[in-house]
Amino acid sequence: MTSHPSGRRPRRSRGGSRRRGDRDRNPRNAETRAAKAPQKKTFWQRIAAFFNGNGDSAKRPAPASRNGTHQNQSRPAGQPQQAQAQPSRERPARKPESIEVTTPRLYVGNLSFDATESDLFELFNGVGHVQNAEVVTYRHNQRSKGFAFVQMQTVEEAKRAVQELHDKEFLGRKLVVSGAKASEHQPHDA
Repeated sequence: MTSHPSGRRPRRSRGGSRRRGDRDRNPRNAETRAAKAPQKKTFWQRIAAFFNGNGDSAKRPAPASRNGTHQNQSRPAGQPQQAQAQPSRERPARKPESIEVTTPRLYVGNLSFDATESDLFELFNGVGHVQNAEVVTYRHNQRSKGFAFVQMQTVEEAKRAVQELHDKEFLGRKLVVSGAKASEHQPHDA
């Protein structure tokens, strides 16, 4: 029996190997370890996989399609989602609901983004007397939202403006002219 200076026997690992580095040096062990342990992706690889749609589908379930099946079931494994052919559905043009003209205030939709309030004054003055024309814009950059409100002198003039100017071509677009919806925050001068 050999004596050790500390009086204690050295501790051996349970695997039976006397040296710690033996398993790492054996090429057969390295191959099996690589096969067992999945490669951990870097932060940027995970970010790229998330945005490319190659993320782990086990972490988040696939959304159900309209026919009740999951999208992952309809395509072969390993094929990216973009490769799946989806039928191209053209969205039908949305017709705005026509509001009955009960006040002199009119809604003007499908307006060209280049149209100004003075353009609307000129257009609607051909029909009747215009009190006010207001193009609705975004607050942060003052760009037109594509619709406006025009206040006529009387309800009769407003009705005539709807008859004459609805679906009329103006600055390259067909206008949608109808009565404005009554809203609580808008004052009505009727």
